[in-house]
Amino acid sequence: MQTDNRLFDDFARMAGGALNALTGIKTEIEALIRQQLEHFFGNMNMVSREEFEVVQALAANARNEQEALAARLTALEAELTVLKGGVAAAKRSRKAKDEGEEA
Repeated sequence: MQTDNRLFDDFARMAGGALNALTGIKTEIEALIRQQLEHFFGNMNMVSREEFEVVQALAANARNEQEALAARLTALEAELTVLKGGVAAAKRSRKAKDEGEEA
C-alpha cells in the first residue's frame, strides 16, 4: 500500500511539474505573439483612436463650414441676379426716357 501511494505521489508531482512547465511555455508564447503583433502594427503607420477622433471632428467641422459657405454663396448669387435685373430695368427705363426726349 505504501508503494502505491508513493507511485501516485510521484505521478502527482510529475503532473504538477508538467503543468507548471506548460504554464511557463504559455506565458512565453503569449509574450512572443504580443511582441510580434506590436512590431507588425508599429510598421503599419496606424493612428491612435484619439488621433482618429480629432481628425474626424476636424473633417465634420470643415464639412459644416463648407455647407454654410455654399448656402451663403447661393444667397449672394440670388441677390446678384436680382440686382442685375434691377440694373437692366433701369437701363431700359433710361433708354426709353432718352428716346422719349428725342422724339
